[in-house]
Amino acid sequence: MASPRDDLGRRGEDAAARYLADLGYRIVGRRERVLRGDIDIVALDGRTVVFVEVRSRSDTSHGHPAETVGFAKQRRIADLALAYIRRHRLEDCSVRIDVVAVTFGAGRRPVVEHYQNAFDSP
Repeated sequence: MASPRDDLGRRGEDAAARYLADLGYRIVGRRERVLRGDIDIVALDGRTVVFVEVRSRSDTSHGHPAETVGFAKQRRIADLALAYIRRHRLEDCSVRIDVVAVTFGAGRRPVVEHYQNAFDSP
């Protein structure tokens, strides 16, 4: 049985994937296992490979979801993206890392905020 935190994360990833697909991104992977970690969403934005970190919160009383992507998390995501690029031989592709913050409120539709090129990619 999934914990409430896991459920919130999965709901956030679903909302982010729908949002990105509505923008015309092609979702090519979800929860991609690389090294000892997961990439939440791998998508194509035109010819650019986009690695998406999704951060979800039930509200903002303890801060904005995007604030949880500190330097250590950024380095980890960049390392996972680089491993994915090498595994799939995508070294010649344009790459970026985005963050999608999803905030759920009581009885409201989730608020989705998209930060393109949120930090340096590999």
